[in-house]
Amino acid sequence: MAETALSSTNVTRLSAPLKQRYFWQDAVHYIVRDRLTMLSLIGLVILTVGCIVGPIIIENVLHIDINRTSIADRYEFPGSEHLLGTDNLGRDQFYRLIYGGQISLGIAYFASTLSILIGVALGMLAGFYGGWVDDFLIWFINTLESIPSIFLLLIASTIWSPSPTVLIVILAVFGWASTCRLIRGEVLSLRERDYVLAARALGAPNLRLMIHHILPNVVSTLIVSLTISAGTLILIESGLSFLGLGVQAPIPSWGNMLTDSRTYFAKGTYLVIWPGICIATTVLFFYVLGDGLRDALDPRTRK
Repeated sequence: MAETALSSTNVTRLSAPLKQRYFWQDAVHYIVRDRLTMLSLIGLVILTVGCIVGPIIIENVLHIDINRTSIADRYEFPGSEHLLGTDNLGRDQFYRLIYGGQISLGIAYFASTLSILIGVALGMLAGFYGGWVDDFLIWFINTLESIPSIFLLLIASTIWSPSPTVLIVILAVFGWASTCRLIRGEVLSLRERDYVLAARALGAPNLRLMIHHILPNVVSTLIVSLTISAGTLILIESGLSFLGLGVQAPIPSWGNMLTDSRTYFAKGTYLVIWPGICIATTVLFFYVLGDGLRDALDPRTRK
C-alpha cells in the first residue's frame, strides 16, 4: 500500500511539469501557424530593434544631431537627401521618427511592465487573503475608477514635469487597476484548487503557495494583458502630447511630433502622415499580437 501511494505521488509530481511543458509547446505551435500574429510579432521586433539601434548608429556612426536646425532646408519633401522630408525647422523627419519611436516604445514597454507588476502584486494579495485586504483594495479600485482617468493624468502631468521617466511612473501608477481586478479574479478561483489545498495541508507557507503554485497559472493572462496595455499606453501618451502635457520638445516622441505637425499641415502635409502611421501601425501590431496570444494561451479557443 505504501509503495502504491508513493508511486502515485511521484506520477502526480511528474505529470504537472509535463502538462505545463506541453501546454507551452502547443501555444508556440499555434502562434507559429497564425500568420497574422507572427506578422505583428515580427513587425514589433523590427520596430523595437530599429528604435534601439537606430539612435546609436545616428549618433556614433553618422554623427548627426537630430536637433540641428537648418532654415534653408525647411519643408523639404521626401527625397534622396531626406527620406521622409524635413519639418518647419529643417530637421530630418526620418531620424526624428527613430528617436521618437525609442521614447514612445520605451514609455509603452516600461510603463506597462511596471503597472502589470503593481497589479499582480496587489491582485494576488487581495485574491489570496481575502477579508479586509480584499474589501479595502476593491473599495480603492472602485473609487479610483469612478474618477475619469484622463483627469487624473492631466492633474499629475500638470503638477510634475512630464519627462519620459516621470510619464512612465504616472502612467503605471494610474494604470494598474484593471490588471489587479483581473488577477484577483483568477487567484480567487485558483486558491481553491486541489493542488493548492494539498500544498497548504503539507505545510507550504503562503508566499510559496502564491509564487510557486498560483503565479505560474496566471502567466498567460499577464502576457496578454501586457501586450494590450502597451498598445493602449502609446495612445495615451499621444493624447497627452496632443494636450501639451506629454513629452516636451526638443525630446521627440511620436505623440508630440504629430501634435506639432498640425500647425504646419498646409505647408508640410507629410509631417502629419508619418507619425500617424507609426502610432496606428504599432498599436495595431500590439492589439493583433494580444488577440493571437489570447487564442494561443486559451485551450478553449484553439482550433
